[in-house]
Amino acid sequence: MNEFKKLLSLEEEKIDWKIVLFLILVSYTFNILVRYIYISIIGDNPQFLWQHHLMINNNDGYYWAEGARDIIAGFHQKNDLSPVGTIPSILTADLAKILSFVSFDQLIEFLPGFFGALVVVPVFMIGRLLGSTWLGFLASLMSGMVWSYYHRTMFGYYDTDMLVITLPTFAIWLMMLSLKNKDFKLFLLAPLVEIFMIQWHGGLFNVANGIFIMSFLYVALFDREKEAILFLVFLVVPILPISLPYKIVSLVLLYLLFVALKRKIGYIKPLHILLAILGVYIVAIGFPWIKSTLLSGYITRDVTSDESGLHFFSVVNTVREAGHISYDTLVHRISGSWLGVIFGVIGYALLLIRYPLLMISLPMVALGFFAVRGGLRFTIFAVPFMALGDAYIAYLFAKIFKKVFSDDRVASFSKYFISLLIMVAFIYPNYKHIYRYIVPSVFTKSEVAVLNQLKKIASRDDYVLSWWDYGYPIRYYADVKTLIDGGKHTGDVNFPVSFALTRDLRASRNMAILDVYQTEYDYNHDINSSNYLKEMMKRYGVKDPNDFLTMLSTDIKLPKIKEDIYYFLPLRLFNIFPTVAMFSTIDLKTGKEIKHAFMQLRAVSKKGQTITLNNGIKVALDKGVLEAGKRIIPISKIAIVGYDKKGVLHKRVQRLRDDGLDVIYLESYGKWIIVDDFYYNSAFIQLFVFENTGGFFKPVILNPYIKVFKVVK
Repeated sequence: MNEFKKLLSLEEEKIDWKIVLFLILVSYTFNILVRYIYISIIGDNPQFLWQHHLMINNNDGYYWAEGARDIIAGFHQKNDLSPVGTIPSILTADLAKILSFVSFDQLIEFLPGFFGALVVVPVFMIGRLLGSTWLGFLASLMSGMVWSYYHRTMFGYYDTDMLVITLPTFAIWLMMLSLKNKDFKLFLLAPLVEIFMIQWHGGLFNVANGIFIMSFLYVALFDREKEAILFLVFLVVPILPISLPYKIVSLVLLYLLFVALKRKIGYIKPLHILLAILGVYIVAIGFPWIKSTLLSGYITRDVTSDESGLHFFSVVNTVREAGHISYDTLVHRISGSWLGVIFGVIGYALLLIRYPLLMISLPMVALGFFAVRGGLRFTIFAVPFMALGDAYIAYLFAKIFKKVFSDDRVASFSKYFISLLIMVAFIYPNYKHIYRYIVPSVFTKSEVAVLNQLKKIASRDDYVLSWWDYGYPIRYYADVKTLIDGGKHTGDVNFPVSFALTRDLRASRNMAILDVYQTEYDYNHDINSSNYLKEMMKRYGVKDPNDFLTMLSTDIKLPKIKEDIYYFLPLRLFNIFPTVAMFSTIDLKTGKEIKHAFMQLRAVSKKGQTITLNNGIKVALDKGVLEAGKRIIPISKIAIVGYDKKGVLHKRVQRLRDDGLDVIYLESYGKWIIVDDFYYNSAFIQLFVFENTGGFFKPVILNPYIKVFKVVK
């Protein structure tokens, strides 16, 4: 047993702090440089640049950018949902003022990479704390550029993810440092980092809570010294249900109290303190957390209903990063390869056996592997510690191999060389992936140009109606209000917008005006309606939701609104249009989905008057039917729409019969759209494809890729 323990033990190196700082700088620089691969490749495509700078490549980033922009400007509009009071936006705005020589667009382009790569520091220091600076260096090289972590901290991925792993990893290192040294002077550091990380991203409360539980178990099982137990008191404060100022004051008072009573600690019984801490935790934190997070927070349903009995489609089911993932995806996103994750798990487990103090990090690792159930976004949590596990395996292998050499200097050199070589093997699949992973910006330059044009037409109080995927960038570039966005997109708020995009032109216009009216009414009267649809029904004295929705296609009296409403309709909306429709093609009384036909296809071959599409369906133009295997489906209408060389839209529509499906050939895009009458008559297709306004809309900006219409009030 002693031999096994000796084998697993890290050999402490006597390394000067100057060398330590140099190694950290090397690791940090390496993780920054790999991020420039993306810049060097995508920078050649002008469609991803705006004002000569790379545009944000994730939707949520525009939310924080909007807040920072408005903080710098010193104002924002009422009810525009700008996050001017959030830590990410405040920090970005402060940095923009400090780094005044850097443009704002350039700052938000590079900030994710420079902040994200900081994870190498706590990983390095954890390795050093366990006993080996070299172990920390090896792990830090890999920790900042593994698949999933790179994805969320690459240049252009401006989001809270740029610090969402770095902050808790710093907290874990500082906790380990405090518990190992038992120095009161350190006791404030980890709790302060935890307070900041919870302010940075509310979801990190769950991480802080898990870290506290494991810290409590570690102290109870392995370290019952009074200083370690007293440190737990400090760790309770960040997760208490009290406001930020009270947390700070509580920590300071605790620190002053313990310093004053330091000489009298000997009179305190450890068991009493542990029981008191456990009692406070269970009552104030544990039960509420279990109820709100474990019992409801991670249980998702396809359909949700409110107290009025109306059923709405749950947005969780349409978010890719929240869906289940395969084990292969999990493995590659956590370590880059199967070997990486296998050795990472083994190495991490061996580190836990030899150094139980590391068990404080278990919640991060568990959350990373929870991604199989919870979705892609969780994989990043395990990355730093799987890198530490891989580094430990490389270290142990080199430690064993060096015994081959009799010369001490050669043996010592071989340990460093061989372990680094093994680590390179773990790193290489991730490095290779970075070269292949070229993600486009959220919007192209052409799309942003339209929003920039719209900014000059619309006022800041006006609304732009589009799907929630585009909400944040629309607000950022056009400086207008939106009805839904990446944070405001529950089933009940999505329903009116989905309805407006998928129903006939009159119903669409009516719903848009009612939605804007209710949104402004709630804000101006400082209320929060359970759902807008219920309030709309109440306004017209209609109790049956289906009767109300039918009524919207008629000439009803609409409330007066001072705001103008614009529809932002990009070509890319075709890619998600069936998903958009799911939120309103639902029986509100039963929750049952009402299905309609929509297919977006491309031609793969043509023989005579028969076109074969990429899903195997054949369009027989001469017969006026669709051939799907042995099934013959009649075509009701055939529409051919396209632009000539002068950019003029031409459309030819031929009605063949009253029943069947409709075929739309978008000649300029090479798209074949097969739909039923429901989709054919939808506001999106009528406005975007045919530019039919029905007198309910006015064209504002028309080009082949984006069309903007103004609602006629």
